[in-house]
Amino acid sequence: MSKASQSTKQRTPHGRYRRTLKVCLFVLLSLNVAMLADLAFPLPLPTQQDAGAVVVSADGVPLRAFADAGGIWRYPVTPEQVSPLYLHALLNYEDRWFWRHPGINPVALLRAAGQWARSGRVVSGGSTLTMQVGRILDAPGRPAARSPLRKLRQLLRAIQLEVHLSKREILSLYLNRAPFGGTVEGVEAASWAYLGKPASRLSHAEAALLAVLPQSPSRLRPDREPERARVARDKVLARMQRLGVWTPEQVRDARIEPVVARSLQPPRHAPLLAQRLRSEHPRAVRVTSTVDLELQRTLEERVAAYFSGLPERTSAALLVVDNETLEARAYVGSVVFGDTARLGHVDMVRAWRSPGSTLKPFLYGLALDDGLIHSESLLVDAPQSFGDYRPGNFDMAFNGPVGAAEALRLSLNVPAVDLLDRVGPARFSARLAHAGIRLRWPDGATPNLSMILGGTGARLEDLVGAYAALNRNGVAGRVRYTPDAPRVDRRLLSPGAAWIVREMLEANPRPGTAADTFDPSGRPRVAWKTGTSYGYRDAWALGSTRRYTVGVWVGRPDGTPLPGQYGAVTALPLLFEVIDSLPRARGDAVPATPPPNVTRVEVCWPLGLPPDPQAPQLCRKRRQAWTLDDVVPPTFAERDARLWNVGIERFEVDRRSGLRLSAECSRPHEREWRELARWPALASPWLAVDARRASRLPALSPDCSADGRDAAEELRIEGLADRATLAPAPGSAHAVRLSLRALGSEARIRWLLDGRQIGESAGQTPFVHDFGEAGEHTLTALADSGAWSSLGFSVLR
Repeated sequence: MSKASQSTKQRTPHGRYRRTLKVCLFVLLSLNVAMLADLAFPLPLPTQQDAGAVVVSADGVPLRAFADAGGIWRYPVTPEQVSPLYLHALLNYEDRWFWRHPGINPVALLRAAGQWARSGRVVSGGSTLTMQVGRILDAPGRPAARSPLRKLRQLLRAIQLEVHLSKREILSLYLNRAPFGGTVEGVEAASWAYLGKPASRLSHAEAALLAVLPQSPSRLRPDREPERARVARDKVLARMQRLGVWTPEQVRDARIEPVVARSLQPPRHAPLLAQRLRSEHPRAVRVTSTVDLELQRTLEERVAAYFSGLPERTSAALLVVDNETLEARAYVGSVVFGDTARLGHVDMVRAWRSPGSTLKPFLYGLALDDGLIHSESLLVDAPQSFGDYRPGNFDMAFNGPVGAAEALRLSLNVPAVDLLDRVGPARFSARLAHAGIRLRWPDGATPNLSMILGGTGARLEDLVGAYAALNRNGVAGRVRYTPDAPRVDRRLLSPGAAWIVREMLEANPRPGTAADTFDPSGRPRVAWKTGTSYGYRDAWALGSTRRYTVGVWVGRPDGTPLPGQYGAVTALPLLFEVIDSLPRARGDAVPATPPPNVTRVEVCWPLGLPPDPQAPQLCRKRRQAWTLDDVVPPTFAERDARLWNVGIERFEVDRRSGLRLSAECSRPHEREWRELARWPALASPWLAVDARRASRLPALSPDCSADGRDAAEELRIEGLADRATLAPAPGSAHAVRLSLRALGSEARIRWLLDGRQIGESAGQTPFVHDFGEAGEHTLTALADSGAWSSLGFSVLR
């Protein structure tokens, strides 16, 4: 062996070591350079802040999409939520080797480069799906650039993506970020925008169309260029057949399908609810609501049509809730979202408004739980004063003696104020607050008697949650707008009280129908109540069936009056339209079975107690009442000590003459005890003659000293004779003007014409009024002390 050969052998291991070291250093340097480049040019991955958001219905259909900072709207999906047909078309048309290559496809790049070198233009692209994602991230919303420098940047981004993300994550980025024309990105958003369906339900033709659309989203938009879109789609279909992915029969059927696309526009259903949920979940890119989209669409159209003829600036709110879950099924916050004249951007479902009379059912329920009333307790609808507060009814008419159920159904104000005064405003307010009905008071105000007539503020959603208690065994709750919202249930009434109140309200026939009318349609029984705030500012209608509770508000968001529009006229017809359009359940039209502690008993007026077989004369009028826990409370005693005290009056009479006897009489009498039932004194003007006579004490025997049992005051109307006929002066077009006085009392006098209050006077101060309505009338003067006088007269035309 020569020395040269030996020297070469000795240097060989050392040379190999040096070469290996150089390679390692080169690799290490390359890695360092790559790491530095990765740090210097990080992946511009999207964040939640710039992703926008979409609020969807209970079954996943978009209600409203919120664009990102660049004005783009998306509907985030995962590969598993997209139709396999679309994934087949996309990957086989754009990147067959997606799952295998490291981000770039050398064969495709060499082919594209050769074509470009030979023709001087781009013939086919060599971009992989990963490279396209890199381009989208680098230049979102901008058209693809075809320069070599831009292609090199895409190559580097593709490698960077493959290092940092999995294949599934890269595919997800494409599915959610690929451009589809206009302000739409992502296959799910495009599917809803163009086709009105989710990307999970695409046909072969639709999958092919959406797969090719991102290649040139402006030129191929199916809503503007359906023919170009069809040609591009058929190109995808041909490749799918050539590759054997889809059968010739499937492709043939797909070619027949026309390219039909809706006008490109983001969805906008329940927009105010969607805006609310977006604000409550600012970091979420998708929020699922409880709304039933088909019902929502139907009711939005119904509300828009219903209010098209109402005065300008009129708005409305509608809320439909499932009683079992308290989930909202429909939510209409305004008549027309974005309507400037109607302040359509104001969500009236959660606006504070005067509730009118809508709180009355809960007051009657609390009084039932307290044992103050039963369903037919005798209440007095007559002018009364509660300190400085003197309520009147909506139409200023009075009804005299009424049952509790009738007083509630007619929404009479005086009986409700009387009841609230006995329950206590502060306690009633506290009970409502505990059940979720938060009330808003003017600055410095506290709970008072006016609250039961609307002298406070409440929200529609709180009222609906409370009315649901009538069909939830007395348990109210907070309305839920997302499936994962916590359940907040609070006891409002006992099950028995809730059942009785519901029965009282369900017995109120729909307008235009008589009570107990047979309904062959089997429409559901509805516990409904209306309300109107002072000055016609708010009109309400709320109703609860076995399955749903519905609330309607009508008014002007700026609080200006809407004369002539009140609950029964404006809101109630819409309430019944909505209820009749809801899905029906078995038992909706059948009366519910009362709880074990609710019983039906016969009671007698005026005492309010069960009849006594030993004293039939005490039962002047019989009623069938629902009672709770076997408690049968008597009729309320008079507030004013000067009035006759309602109840049983025991007295002695002469057996032969029937005259009343006192303790001291000048001659002997054959005495016997008798009893009579007295009506409330304030109810006297409305009683029939025989009822008043039966409630009146017999005259005192002339030989007996006074016993103080006669009425303290007797009124007499001066200025008009009983049964008089009035006529205007000949040739005069003016009404008959009279100056009247009520003699016999220094108390305040309420003047009633045919049961409707027309004015007041103090003591014997003259009362001047014009009587212009022709016909027969009854004029009544009623003093606060209970004294009264009434006469009839007629006015000629």
